[in-house]
Amino acid sequence: MIENASRKIRENVQKVIVGKDDVINLALVGVLCEGHILLEDVPGIGKTTLARALAASLGCTFKRIQFTPDLLPSDVTGINWFNQKSQEFEFRPGPVITQVVLADEINRATPRTQSSLLEAMQEQQVTIDGVTHPLPRPFLVLATQNPVELEGTFPLPEAQIDRFLLRIVIGYPSEGEENAILDRYRVSSQIPELLPVTTPSEIIQMQDERSKVRVEESVRDYVVRVARATREHNEVQLGASPRATMALYHSAQAWAAIHGRDFVLPDDIKLMAPHVLTHRLMVSPQAQLRGRQPSQLVADIVDSVSVPVEN
Repeated sequence: MIENASRKIRENVQKVIVGKDDVINLALVGVLCEGHILLEDVPGIGKTTLARALAASLGCTFKRIQFTPDLLPSDVTGINWFNQKSQEFEFRPGPVITQVVLADEINRATPRTQSSLLEAMQEQQVTIDGVTHPLPRPFLVLATQNPVELEGTFPLPEAQIDRFLLRIVIGYPSEGEENAILDRYRVSSQIPELLPVTTPSEIIQMQDERSKVRVEESVRDYVVRVARATREHNEVQLGASPRATMALYHSAQAWAAIHGRDFVLPDDIKLMAPHVLTHRLMVSPQAQLRGRQPSQLVADIVDSVSVPVEN
């Protein structure tokens, strides 16, 4: 079921996104793991378009939050307001109470507003004035940010970055893909409306199937050794947390399921590691002075850990 449904979603998204099969597959990994995705790249690459196309294909309720410096936490979570007619307080839900949330340019909001997403992303609930409101399933946050704009932005705190299952860098299109984009939108730049190809209940069923993908003990041990190696590397100031270990494990299951397998290979771990670990590592000041990037460190760490082999 997962392979066929993933293909339908991918083909639907490609009606508006040219190429980028791997990027769409990574987004599907986030959906299958019910994990949150950080889309990071320069402006104009298609981050928001990808997020909207994915949400439309899933058939889920969708809300968009444009993060700005004056956005308040209550603008995200909701408020209790006093109804003068009934003389009672009533809860007015915020845009985060939906199934798919697009947090556009998330790093433009203040740390106080960014922290309003922490409980929702980890516990799938929001607490307002002491009352807890559960969020609907499936729940997914798609956040975008531009890495090159420093003025008027606030870096995401480590606690929030660690709650993102994946960090996806879309990248520039190839020459052929850019020609295809011009050909597709030569008459109008208006993005066509997409019809859903799945339902929320089908997505929940796919998530349950993903959890049953087999992971041999040697492969599970490989996941743990890769995560622990990030904490022991002399150029890493802050390594991967146990949450990151689980994220690497679950994302490898989802990648295998998308490609029609009911078991995980070590290659799945190696392929998912850069997307799961890079944004979670904090490079030591000495390594930063040498120009070392988190992506380089993850590549070195993965290469240094011995891969389990079949007896």
